Amino acid sequence: MRQEFLVEIGDGTAVADLAGLNKLFTAWYETVYHTRPHGETGQPPIGRWLAGAPFPVPTPAQLREAFLWSEWRLVAKTATIKLFGGVYETDPVLAGRRVECVFDPFDLTRVEIRWNGKPYGLATPHQVTRHSHPKAKPEAPAAPPPATGIDYLGIIAAEHEQAARRHRIRYDALRGADEDGPEDGQ
Repeated sequence: MRQEFLVEIGDGTAVADLAGLNKLFTAWYETVYHTRPHGETGQPPIGRWLAGAPFPVPTPAQLREAFLWSEWRLVAKTATIKLFGGVYETDPVLAGRRVECVFDPFDLTRVEIRWNGKPYGLATPHQVTRHSHPKAKPEAPAAPPPATGIDYLGIIAAEHEQAARRHRIRYDALRGADEDGPEDGQ
């Protein structure tokens, strides 16, 4: 590629953009590279590739496994691990051991635990709950007082409206009596 394609491209000033470069490269490898016999194998690359057909197709489980992430963690005495800000419960047998946590980076609710290459089940997210004595009874909320039959909020709203009317600015009172101006209704 360096001795044939890149030499022809030169410093790249003749290529306008990436689409143009892709078009030139595709034309070169389909017409030149894939059709000429290779120096080591004596076969054209496309012919050698197609000789291996049909190609095995991975199963969905194999594809999922290929894209999982992995982290190593030390299991605490409490059979928990910490992973990216979350605490997970593991099998108590693994306490004190270094385990591999295998997970999908977009879904940290499912973390698979492996030790010595063997699966040890799923780590479950640790739920922190309220700790209290089993005989301690929670207090019952107080019942609301009975209704009095008086519309207290209605009375307050009426008083507020009356106060607003009393303190309203009267623009007609601002005009002096000695000023001549248009009379109302003119």
